[in-house]
Amino acid sequence: MQNNTFGNVLQTQWDWRAAGNFMFGGSGGALILMAAIASWPGTPNLVIGLAALVFVGLGLFLVWLEIGRPWRFLHVFFHPQTSWMTREASVSVLLFAATFTGVLMQAPTLLAAAGLLGFLFLYCQGRILRASKGIPAWREPAVAPLIMSTGLAEGAAILSILLIFSGAGQMWLLYLLMGLLAWRLVSWNHYRQRLAANNAPPAALKILEGINRPQVILGNALPLLLLATVIVWPDLLQPLALLACILATASGWLMKFTIITRAAKVQGYALGKLQKGRPTIKPPVRREKDRFVFDRD
Repeated sequence: MQNNTFGNVLQTQWDWRAAGNFMFGGSGGALILMAAIASWPGTPNLVIGLAALVFVGLGLFLVWLEIGRPWRFLHVFFHPQTSWMTREASVSVLLFAATFTGVLMQAPTLLAAAGLLGFLFLYCQGRILRASKGIPAWREPAVAPLIMSTGLAEGAAILSILLIFSGAGQMWLLYLLMGLLAWRLVSWNHYRQRLAANNAPPAALKILEGINRPQVILGNALPLLLLATVIVWPDLLQPLALLACILATASGWLMKFTIITRAAKVQGYALGKLQKGRPTIKPPVRREKDRFVFDRD
């Protein structure tokens, strides 16, 4: 039975500030993970560690600005058993502590823990969207791997930018970024296909279609081409890799901003398809253990 869906109005609870948490916070969490991997068994320098925390802190600060009563932000920690927002906030506290302490004390074990917490922070963000049942563009299960893939790609791209500027670019990181960009492209196409198959609001599909070409060409295909060129001609590492990483990061932020602020159409009500004819009267259910049921024989 098909549903006739209406009420495709834009949600008003989350604006650009909430999108900023997914944009900067997701990149920061992934950057901590990538930095921990790239520096193992050592630790990243202080600048990279602080940059990752700045990204995460900026995202959380924007969310704090969006709260109607900012000084009641502690209430977000009260529902870990049911709320992915509570879990995200709890992970962020541990993430800050482990990253800052690990960088200052040059403790690889703490940095490895911080990397796992960064991955968990990113995972919580994907589950936050999926738990929003009233927004078709958010509740689609395919949104979680999309958020994960773009966050990891952004983290790898930002780390590559920082390493290139410091003169310590690592070729294997560019290979990893290529794999993550390919995963993001597949996740993006799968996400849009699932939304269309599940009768998402046409307005939301139209908005996502509007950024599809920039996402595919400028956000994924062109960076992949540039990185492949760098692999063939390593002398072009700095200009081409920088451009590829900037495009990869900017396109990920654009995608998340669009999903959070523009494609978030409210589901509204759904009515089943009406059927012609008289209603069918079904015989009563007879239960053997019910003493009030009489045998017709």
